Amino acid sequence: MEKASINPFQLFALMVLFELGSAIVITIGIEAEQDAWISILLALAAGVAVFMVYSYLYKQFPGHSLIDFSQKIIGKYPGWVLGLLYMLYFLYIAMRVLRDFGDLLLTSTMPETPLFVINFFMVMTIIYVLYLGIEVLARTGEFFLLLLLLLGILANMLILFSGIIDVNNLLPVLGNGWKPVFQAAFPLVLNFPFGEIIVFTMLFPYLNQGSKIPKTGILALVFSGLLITITTSMNIAVLGMEIVSRTTFPLLTAVGKIRVADFLERLDAFVVVTLVIGMFFKIAIFTYASILGVTKLFNVNTHRKLVFPLGLILLLGSVAIAGNFSDHLEEGLDVVPYYLHMPFQIYIPFVLLLITIVRKKFSSGDIVGNNDAQSKTQRYQ
Repeated sequence: MEKASINPFQLFALMVLFELGSAIVITIGIEAEQDAWISILLALAAGVAVFMVYSYLYKQFPGHSLIDFSQKIIGKYPGWVLGLLYMLYFLYIAMRVLRDFGDLLLTSTMPETPLFVINFFMVMTIIYVLYLGIEVLARTGEFFLLLLLLLGILANMLILFSGIIDVNNLLPVLGNGWKPVFQAAFPLVLNFPFGEIIVFTMLFPYLNQGSKIPKTGILALVFSGLLITITTSMNIAVLGMEIVSRTTFPLLTAVGKIRVADFLERLDAFVVVTLVIGMFFKIAIFTYASILGVTKLFNVNTHRKLVFPLGLILLLGSVAIAGNFSDHLEEGLDVVPYYLHMPFQIYIPFVLLLITIVRKKFSSGDIVGNNDAQSKTQRYQ
């Protein structure tokens, strides 16, 4: 592990930026139509519950990352294999998010630019920051969170003053009943973006106040979830369901309708900046978690040796992952949630939780089983 530390606000900033990612600029939960906001809130509640599982596991093994406490719970070699699978999962999702980023820019603002070029510049920036370490990434996150919030407040105020909001587009509430709401929330919205917070189990050991992980994580989830809910509702209220349902980038379209005093318009750059910031941190955190895991699993003496090789794999994989954007979206909706997200975000952590509780109940003493872990527990509490 890199010798570094971050404070609770820096962790909060990274979590919020990670959760917003691309979810703030596209419309999630759209399967529930005008009730998408209800689906997001339901998924948010479930996401908080799932995060508490991650937090509880870390509390039992303070100072240890996901791959460390996996080995302590299920054994050294099975835990090593599970850790490797998680690192591959994180890297694969980083590839998918990078592909999302490139395709969204291509379809919205840079249609003549090759996908490889767009992804290349993003990866080079990520490699540079990750080489400098988690502290640099966290300090960068503090600044960009404030910038993102400023842009969001300004954009929403301009939309409000433009008079283009029609609340009737959000009616009727539950017009199709609860079934489509639940179907949209579980597993799609739960998996993306809330369940992806599992990647932070690789970063928890860096927090200099471990006891604040539950509070910090829940605040970050609720704050980002409410921002996504408000933005989604705004998109639907401005554009209507018919346009939102067939628009790849509804926030861009909604902001494009802003007209204030016949001179303030064409504010698309706000949305593009939001996309770049959110995607940068999401890709960077997934990639950094993968680098940390590989460093630990294969006993590499510094994570810096792996930044460029894994960055290259990330870049090439993002281009080769799908033939076109339609195939990429189809795989992301029909395959990834059920065969990757649910096992790695929900099933495996709950199995680890069950094993931990059973071992704790039927064993005398601390299940961590060593003095070093006991001293860390005292510091955590």
